[in-house]
Parts: sequence; C-alpha cells; structure tokens
Amino acid sequence: MRVAIPHSLDRAEVHRRLESRKDDIAGFVPGGLADIETYWQGEDTMMMVIRAMGQQLDGRVEIEDSQCVFEIDLPPALSFVEPMIGGKLEEKGRKLLS
Repeated sequence: MRVAIPHSLDRAEVHRRLESRKDDIAGFVPGGLADIETYWQGEDTMMMVIRAMGQQLDGRVEIEDSQCVFEIDLPPALSFVEPMIGGKLEEKGRKLLS
C-alpha cells in the first residue's frame, strides 16, 4: 500500500516533524491497538515495524522534495483493511506534517 502526502516544506523540516511526532503514527491504524517502532535509514527514509491485529507489518516513509510517501507492506490476509488504513494515512499524514 502506498500513500503520498504532498507538502511544501524542506526535507529537513519534514524529517524533524516525523521524528517529533512518530508516536502519533500508531494512531493511523484503525482501532488504536497498534504498536510501532521506527528508525531512520539515512536522512530521508524512516523505517517502521507495526504490530497490530496479531500481525507484524513493515513500512517506510520516504521524504521527497514535494511529497512524503508512506508505504506499508500488507499481507494478503489484511488486504481488506487497505482502504481504511490508506484513508487514515492520508488524513493523519497531512496533520502530522502541518
């Protein structure tokens, strides 16, 4: 699953906001029962390990010049939640960067 969030910030500011608000990302998963770990792989890639609904999901956030791209690897068994998670990512991602 891939969700791109447009922004007009410089990359350093996006990095700073993501780092300072990374705990809010757990709220992107409907139901609020997610646990998330994050770490940086370079200046522009935040890696995520999300544990929710008995599953472990890998994800990443790529900071680009005019957008921030959230990608989460959903297993086929959870494909039915993609629209819900995608919608939350878009909604909350915009708030995260504001």
